[in-house]
Amino acid sequence: MRCLLAAAILILATSAYAVDLSQLSNTDINAGLKEALIQGADKAVAQLGAVNGFLANPKVKIPLPENLQRVEKTMRFLGMGKEADDLILRINRAAEAAVPEAKPLLISAVKQMTVSDARNILAGGDDSATQYFKKVTAEPMKQKFLPIVQKAMQDVQLAQQYNQFAKLGNRYHLVKKDQASMEEYITQKTLDGVYLMMAEEEKKIRKDPVKAGSDLVRKVFGAIEK
Repeated sequence: MRCLLAAAILILATSAYAVDLSQLSNTDINAGLKEALIQGADKAVAQLGAVNGFLANPKVKIPLPENLQRVEKTMRFLGMGKEADDLILRINRAAEAAVPEAKPLLISAVKQMTVSDARNILAGGDDSATQYFKKVTAEPMKQKFLPIVQKAMQDVQLAQQYNQFAKLGNRYHLVKKDQASMEEYITQKTLDGVYLMMAEEEKKIRKDPVKAGSDLVRKVFGAIEK
């Protein structure tokens, strides 16, 4: 009996938000979507900006650049395992230090969102909001991240040695453009991590709007036809 009652309550709660998107006002759509996106941005930044936010998360952990990965086994064979581990640690710590700079940029992007943007996001795919953020924030976020990453890596000898090699390798097209310096590589991977985590938060809200947060958020996302 209790199970049936719980199921009935869940059905009623879900149906309460089962309105068509066209029935919602622009004000509701704008406010609900913005609330959900700010909520998602907060969670993503909080997770990644914590100690081990990158390092302990296999989805976003930043490995050595490809060219260093090729010699990593040799480094460990030659007794340089500690150096390799330390470099991976410093790379991920640099990313964790940079991530908090993302929050004001993401919130600013939400506030600048138009009604047309909001409707397109709601009617789009599972990561349409994340794609909007990429388009609007990727470049300014990179500019914010890079100085922090550079400061975090300035005394890492292996990173500086890599930069010397990569500069020469890039000249002869032996090193990918996005790995032409350790700092550029970390910055791009940090961006990738932020957008990945935001995409995950977006999917959670779309999949289960009943658990998404406020009544308005549930109402807006519940209006999307699955």
